[in-house]
Amino acid sequence: MTRNNGQGGWHWMVLTAVLLASGCAGMLPVEPLPDNYYFWQVHTQDRSDADRVIDQRRQPEKLLSFYAVRPGMRVLDLGAGGGYNTELLARVVGPKGVVYAQNNRYFLDNFVKGRFDERLKKPEMSNVVHAVREFDDPVPPQARDLDLVTFNFVYHDTAWLGTDRMKMNRAVFAALKPGGVYIVVDHSGRPGTGISEAKTLHRIDEGVVRKEVEAAGFKLIAEAGFLRNAGDPRDASVFKPKIPNDEFVLKFIKPKGG
Repeated sequence: MTRNNGQGGWHWMVLTAVLLASGCAGMLPVEPLPDNYYFWQVHTQDRSDADRVIDQRRQPEKLLSFYAVRPGMRVLDLGAGGGYNTELLARVVGPKGVVYAQNNRYFLDNFVKGRFDERLKKPEMSNVVHAVREFDDPVPPQARDLDLVTFNFVYHDTAWLGTDRMKMNRAVFAALKPGGVYIVVDHSGRPGTGISEAKTLHRIDEGVVRKEVEAAGFKLIAEAGFLRNAGDPRDASVFKPKIPNDEFVLKFIKPKGG
């Protein structure tokens, strides 16, 4: 192999400077993850049996891959509940990253009932900050320049709770860095039902979610089909379903310059 007397390195530095100046730093090479990284985060022996049961319907390896979450990231998990998704995120971002986990007081008192606090005792959760805040204002002050925000199976609840969802989504937008990602996963409602079945069936019209999130400045860039079920008539409660629920997985981005 011939050498170029350092010119290649000089050209690379010039290219890097140009990309940074033009706001295209995201185009720079990203260090690859170890082989099967998400697989081993999910299948480590110290995860609970209860979480492994949830794995069967959540498909966490595919979900983590769709998030594109990486070590060192700053992440916010909205509607964290008992912390199933929070712990997965915490394992992936590792000690150099941080996960802010948001719950509102009503959910903590009526549904979570200490489960999140119990999970926080696990060493894998040492990089997690629990934020008890309402959905209208869900982002703690220190959670800025975030890489990723996840919102799994709770967006529909904000409807019957009377949340100002525009304010909520704008708060998420403000907290993300340019190019940051906002993931919304929820139980699919029939087109045209809007938010009318959010409390009774715990479903929401996907079109409503798209419209509301995009109105806050986000751009839809991808959707995943691994939780879809075309055979679900979407006319029954999502709890104890006779067949798997149809669920949408949407990826939005905060445009650079936004």
